[in-house]
Amino acid sequence: MTHQDRFGLALSTASAEAAQAWQRGTDRMLCFWPGMVADFDAAIAADADFALAYAGRARARMMQGAMEPARADCTRAEALVLRNGDAREQSHVAILARMLAGQAQAALRATLSHLDLWPRDALVFSYALGAFGLFAFSGMADHDQARLGLCARHARHYGEDWWFLVAEGWSRTEAGDPRGGLAETERGFALRPENAHAIHALSHALFEQGAMAEAEARIAAFLPGYAPDALLYGHVSWHLALSLLDRGDVAGTLALYAARLAPGVSASPPLNQISDGAALLWRLHLAGVTIPQALWRDLSAYATPRFPPGGNGFTELHMAILLAAGGEIAALEARIAAAEARVQAGGLPAGPVVTALARAFADFAEERYAAAARRLAVCAAETVRLGGSHAQREIVEDTCLIAHMRAGEAEAARAMLHARLARRPSARDGRLLAGLA
Repeated sequence: MTHQDRFGLALSTASAEAAQAWQRGTDRMLCFWPGMVADFDAAIAADADFALAYAGRARARMMQGAMEPARADCTRAEALVLRNGDAREQSHVAILARMLAGQAQAALRATLSHLDLWPRDALVFSYALGAFGLFAFSGMADHDQARLGLCARHARHYGEDWWFLVAEGWSRTEAGDPRGGLAETERGFALRPENAHAIHALSHALFEQGAMAEAEARIAAFLPGYAPDALLYGHVSWHLALSLLDRGDVAGTLALYAARLAPGVSASPPLNQISDGAALLWRLHLAGVTIPQALWRDLSAYATPRFPPGGNGFTELHMAILLAAGGEIAALEARIAAAEARVQAGGLPAGPVVTALARAFADFAEERYAAAARRLAVCAAETVRLGGSHAQREIVEDTCLIAHMRAGEAEAARAMLHARLARRPSARDGRLLAGLA
C-alpha cells in the first residue's frame, strides 16, 4: 500500500507514519518552521527505505548550510529511489542531486520539465522560487518575471493553498507589483499563521511600498513566536533593522546586529549570515557610522572558510563588501581574479558584473568616490543577475548614491533621490535630499 501527500501525489512508502512525518517535515520546510529535520528523522525511522524521506532531510540540511550531511542523505536517496521510487520521485531526487553538485542551470531545466508533468509537486516547485532559488541564481536578467510566470502557469493546480499563495505573492512583489503581492501573501498568511516564509514575503511587500513602520510592527509581533535558532529568524530581524535604519535609529540597528546577526550569535545559515551581516554593517557605514574593524574582521573570519573564491555572484558581492571594508585588499584581489577566471570559462552565470561590483566597492572603501559612482552606475542594469531580492540588491544603488554625494556630485545624487522617492516613500531618502538643498 502506498500513501499520498496533501497534493494527491503518491509516496512510495507502505508506512502511514512515514508518510505523515514526511508531510509534516515538508510543510515545515515550505514555511521555514523549526522541526523539519526531526520530522524527516521520524519518517526514516518508520521506513528506512523511503527515498523521499532522505531527500527531504537532504534539502533541509542544505537550507541550513550543512552541505556534507546533505550530500550523504542525497546519495542514500539516489540509491533507494531507483529501487523503490516511482518516476516522479526519481526525477525529484535527480534534481536535488544536481543542486547539491552545483549544477544549478541543469537543475533549473530539470525542475521546469518536472513541473510540466507533476505541477502539484510543491517541494520541487519551491526549488525554483525565492531569493536564493534556482531562478534567482540562474544569471538571468529577467528571473523575477520568469519566477512569476512559472507561478501563473501552474496557479490553477493550487487554488487557495497557503504555500502557493505566499510563494506567488512574494514572486509578484519582486516582479514589480508589491500591492498585489501583499494582498496574495496576506491570504496565504491567514491560512497558516505559523509561517516564517509569509512574514518574510510580507516584509518585502511592505518595504517595496515604503511602509516601514507597518513592516516593523508586523515583524515585532511575529518574532516572539518564532524560535531564535530557526532558519529565517536572523533574516527577518534584518528586515526589522532596515526599518530602524530608515527612521535613523543607528543605536537600535547596531544593538540588533550585536544581538541577532553577528557571528557566534546568529543561528542563520551561512549565506544569510554573511549577506545580512555585511549588508547591514555597510548600510551603517554609508550612514556615516564608524564600524569597528573588529566587526568586519570577525564576519570575514567566519565567511572566508565557508565561501572560497569563485562562488556565485550574490556571495561574491557580499564577500567583496566584507574584504573591502575590512581593508583586506589582497584577499579581495584574489577573489576578483578567481571570479574573472570563472567568467572567462563560462562558469559564473551572473557574468562580468560580479567583478565590476567588487572593484566598485573597493574604490568606495578606499575613498575613490567618483570612480565608485561611475562603476556602480554602469553596473546598475546588470545587478539583477546576482540573484537575491530587490531589498538585498538595493545596497548597490545605496552605495552609488552616497558615492555621488561624497564625490561632490550633488546633481547626480538629487536625480537618484527624486527617482527613489517617486518609487516609494523613505524617511532616510527624505533626510538625504533635504541635506542637499
